[in-house]
Amino acid sequence: MNLNKTFLIGNLTRDPELKTLPSGGSVCNFSIATNRTWNDKSSGQKKQDTEFHNIVVFGKMAESTAEYMKKGSSLLVEGRIQTRSWEGQDGVKKYKTEIVAESIQFGAKSSSSSQQSEQEPSEPEEEEEIKVEDIPF
Repeated sequence: MNLNKTFLIGNLTRDPELKTLPSGGSVCNFSIATNRTWNDKSSGQKKQDTEFHNIVVFGKMAESTAEYMKKGSSLLVEGRIQTRSWEGQDGVKKYKTEIVAESIQFGAKSSSSSQQSEQEPSEPEEEEEIKVEDIPF
């Protein structure tokens, strides 16, 4: 049995780039950073390492990601690892490993947007009353 599945939780390192394929479909590319923290056995000091992951997503999910996510946004990506190869203009074979997203869950809004909403008071929304006869079951 084989399995190619990855789950990443991280922050966008740049704004997503949305493009249209020749077929008319959408594709979005972005990268996320993930952190790992551990204690060094020899020194006892806490250490941290950051990894950067290239992500590609297709279709409606690509459009939603480009519309709602921006640099610094947190998200969870579920997908598969894929390595592509091509020959560069210099004749050298090049490789790129990326995560092809099958599912994306957007994280909490950044603190800058929550601070902005605290500073700008808005009118309270009126709650609409639901009538029993309007319920379809």
